[in-house]
Order: sequence, then structure tokens, then C-alpha cells
Amino acid sequence: MSQQGAALQSYNNELVKCIEELCTKRDELQKQILVEEEEKSKLQNDIRLLSEKLAKLNEGLAKKIAARNEFDRTIQETEAAYIKILESSQVLLNVLKKESAAMK
Repeated sequence: MSQQGAALQSYNNELVKCIEELCTKRDELQKQILVEEEEKSKLQNDIRLLSEKLAKLNEGLAKKIAARNEFDRTIQETEAAYIKILESSQVLLNVLKKESAAMK
């Protein structure tokens, strides 16, 4: 009977040792989980901040592009009007030259 008691005590000691090892591994894993959850939270916050920054940048960029397009339109209209003025001036100059030559 004492041999069975010794075997039972040995098994009990091994069981306690295995349970302690499992608890230690669990605690280590829990620490890793907490570190990774903290990193995840930080990354999510960084993503949120960067998303807000990107949205503001896109909004400002859209306004600037619209303003540039308006400048382009104004420049094209002004250049077209200027060309018409030049053409009219050339026609007027030709008419004046003909009139001046006819008066001589």
C-alpha cells in the first residue's frame, strides 16, 4: 500500500508541477496579449489621426485644384480675347494704311 501511496504522491507532484507550468505559460501569454492589445490600440489611433489628416489634405487639395482650374479658364478666355483684339488691331491698321494710301 505504501508503494501505491508513493506513486500517488509522485503523480500528484507531477500534476501540480504541470499545472504550475501551464499557469506560468498562461501568464506569459497574457502579458504578450496585453502588449499586443496596447500596440493595436496605438496603431488604430494612429490610423484614425492619419485618416483625419488625409481627409483634410484631400479637402484642401480639391479646393486648390478648383481654384487652379478657374485660373486656367480665366487665362484661356483672356488669351482668346487678347487674340481677337490683336486681330482687330491688325485689320484696323490695314484699313488705315489703305485709307492713308488712297488719300495721297
